[in-house]
Amino acid sequence: MNIYIVIPAHNEELLIGQTLTSLVNQTVLPKKIVVVDDNSTDGTSAKVQKFIDKHPYISLVNTNSSTDHMPGSKVINAFYQGFKTLDSNYDIISKFDADLIFPKNYLETLIANFKNNPKTGMFGGFCYIQKNDAWVLENLTNKDHIRGALKSYRKACFDAIGGLKPAMGWDTIDELLAQYHNWEIKTDTSLHVKHLKPTGNTYNPKAKYKQGEAFYRMRYGFIITLIASIKLALLKKKPKLIIDYIRGFLKAKNAEQPFLVSASEGTFIRKLRWKKMLSKIL
Repeated sequence: MNIYIVIPAHNEELLIGQTLTSLVNQTVLPKKIVVVDDNSTDGTSAKVQKFIDKHPYISLVNTNSSTDHMPGSKVINAFYQGFKTLDSNYDIISKFDADLIFPKNYLETLIANFKNNPKTGMFGGFCYIQKNDAWVLENLTNKDHIRGALKSYRKACFDAIGGLKPAMGWDTIDELLAQYHNWEIKTDTSLHVKHLKPTGNTYNPKAKYKQGEAFYRMRYGFIITLIASIKLALLKKKPKLIIDYIRGFLKAKNAEQPFLVSASEGTFIRKLRWKKMLSKIL
């Protein structure tokens, strides 16, 4: 199976080399890697070029966007700047962050999972962050969710969900829509990926309402949004975020922001969310 990888990068001179090293040393190599240097002001491009000189399947795209590190739209817009340079001869398309170190068998295991189950539409391992001298799970989500840092899609699934939404919450919407189209989401707890920069460390402060806005645009409704806000804020150990998330939801509702999913998709999403929540209680 042909794997194409797109890596959006912004000022990752110090880390992108470790990511690319881990990918070029895989037991099964990808067919193509595209790094998208998104408005970097450091030596990111120069670092990538050194890998291009040795590995012809790696390429570089330079693009410009907002200097604000806003979650969602910036990274997906950068992803598509790289994606549009690729041909369609892939079986799996991956969007990886530029601050990860993958175990050597990551892509081999990924391919095996897609081959062994034709219903698998998405696959991913788990992010680990360094605390003191140990690497520990970056425990921000359920074990059945694939982190946005390391998403991989079967081509048919990627096409069915209409690709990735350039908005906060894109890495939840993709999984919900995949299930709407009868694809399965697969995670592998044995795949420990080192996440060198913990999630959200460089986000712009203006992004604090974006999560609640995303809940609204995914048609969660207020009650599910409230429950999801409490859960996420507690996982992040920042209870005050609950207020920010609810404010974001209400601001989006009052502004009548456009939804990211259709009415029928929204109905499916709410039923799926309630089903999962009730299964944990009963």
